[in-house]
Amino acid sequence: MTEMPASPFLPGTKIQYAWDSTSLGYLKTCPRLYQYHMIEGWVPKDESIHLRFGSEFHSVIQDYENSRAKGQPFEDAVSYAIWQLLIRIKDWDPDPTLKAYSHKNKDQLIHLAVAYLDTFRDDPCKTFILENGLPAVELSFRFQLDFGPSDPQGEWRSQENGQGTPYLLCGHLDRVVTFADSIFVLDHKTTTTTPTDYFFNQFSPNNQMTLYTFAGKVILDTVISGVIVEGLQVCNEAPMNFQRRPTYRSDEVIDEWLDDLEYHLANAESFAAANYWPMNDTACGNYGGCRFREVCSRPAAVRDRFLKSDFIQLEEQDRWNPLKNR
Repeated sequence: MTEMPASPFLPGTKIQYAWDSTSLGYLKTCPRLYQYHMIEGWVPKDESIHLRFGSEFHSVIQDYENSRAKGQPFEDAVSYAIWQLLIRIKDWDPDPTLKAYSHKNKDQLIHLAVAYLDTFRDDPCKTFILENGLPAVELSFRFQLDFGPSDPQGEWRSQENGQGTPYLLCGHLDRVVTFADSIFVLDHKTTTTTPTDYFFNQFSPNNQMTLYTFAGKVILDTVISGVIVEGLQVCNEAPMNFQRRPTYRSDEVIDEWLDDLEYHLANAESFAAANYWPMNDTACGNYGGCRFREVCSRPAAVRDRFLKSDFIQLEEQDRWNPLKNR
């Protein structure tokens, strides 16, 4: 029986103490978006397609890299990774009526995995090997900051055991690699369009990439130059297109991100104390439009009705949780 992960919120409150790039991204983008997704657990009815497609691709890379680290030849490692994929997705049946996501199906997933592994058969980015001999793939992290949620008197709020609770930063690094005598985090990003300058420019500045660089430095105790962003074009009309580009993070950039983080988390505490998360209406049209845009355009008195019509409210144990293990 799988053990339930701990809640990322302090007991009896809506104050989150365990954060990852996803929950931080919601908060920074719009507190109301954060409320709907993290606090109340609303998700679009088709969201599982994206999560399943991405998680299965990451599992393929992990299986492949583990096999290679054990000395398996390229062909054997690919065969094993694809065989494991076929077992996992045997009963997965994405809804074919969701045309906007028709490129994310079983056939395209297999095609992507095979094409990717073949393209990077002789990968110039070499997977970093940990001290335990395992490859640094799907590397989970969780570490404390030197400050935590505070009460009105400025003291750290406590868990049930009475101990002060620091903030935690959590997440998963797709892969850590060495390239050109430097160490980078490598992060996969799927897109339906050709990865151009416009695509890569969105990652500098970028909350996730700065957090991943900082996390790599902390958990590996070494110099991390930044993140190599890997754009993976997935669509029905064109062949797979893979492009990479580094985005660098200096210590000064990371320090500023951490200073800003204190203010963002203090704001989150204030929203929780007031039980009110204001709407950032300047972000509603970003990236093609927020998923909750139609809901927020309605009067507050009827928003629940539109939420229940177009979204699913997950049970607490099924909601996004930075403390969940992969």
